[in-house]
Amino acid sequence: MKVSEITEILDKWMPISIAEDFDNVGLIIGNPDSLVKNILVTLDTTSNVIDEAIDNNCNLIISYHPIIFNDLKKVTSDSGYVQKSVIKAVKNNISVYAIHTSLDNHAKGISYFLSKKIGLKNTSVLIPKKNHDSNLKLGMGIKGKLEKPLEEDDFFNLLKDKLNLKYLRHSVKLNRKVSKVSVIAGSGSFAIKDSLDCNVDAFITSDLKYHNFFEADNETLLIDIGHYESENHIKLIIKDFLIKNLPNFTILLSKENINPVNYY
Repeated sequence: MKVSEITEILDKWMPISIAEDFDNVGLIIGNPDSLVKNILVTLDTTSNVIDEAIDNNCNLIISYHPIIFNDLKKVTSDSGYVQKSVIKAVKNNISVYAIHTSLDNHAKGISYFLSKKIGLKNTSVLIPKKNHDSNLKLGMGIKGKLEKPLEEDDFFNLLKDKLNLKYLRHSVKLNRKVSKVSVIAGSGSFAIKDSLDCNVDAFITSDLKYHNFFEADNETLLIDIGHYESENHIKLIIKDFLIKNLPNFTILLSKENINPVNYY
């Protein structure tokens, strides 16, 4: 199959048309007419991941994050990590496709799968978006309920267990049980008010700043689980989709730990 045939399958699953305007999704690097050998699935297309693709004879990388996000002024070997990754991919005839906010905006996207990992039931979109296609529900984030209410510490332990967290950050405890929960994978401070308006007991996201935690205002628990930690699960979802729809291809999951944040 050609790169273009596989990207068409991906676009039917998570359409490019539903991505945010600021985003850069779809085929970012490569020739649409190239024949695909093997496929590597990753969260980020770093230089190390491209090396991994080369070592495993993969000439198509399916990435959650786009390697090219901001405008490139130049592409030289002495530039930053983005330019180096682009050069290495092009030199080795590796195509790179990114999904990103298509998965963010889809009702069964990245936040949905995160909500299922922690056991939320009766889920719905947190921030619905207008959509010209009435058959496709769109929106950022998910809200739902736990199977049974949990004490705050028990809820924290549930998150650490289900999401394999080393630690989490949270606003002041309210000494009440957690039942209704909202979730946004990745950076979600923009949805604090929406979560408060929905009267959730806890809002799970990442990249919260110092002043964001005051916005809880003793009305809800704000929980920051880490950016990488909130999104890493999506590699498995993408791989599972590809295995079901491309049974004749070798689909590999990147083994590179590309989390740029380390803990001491």
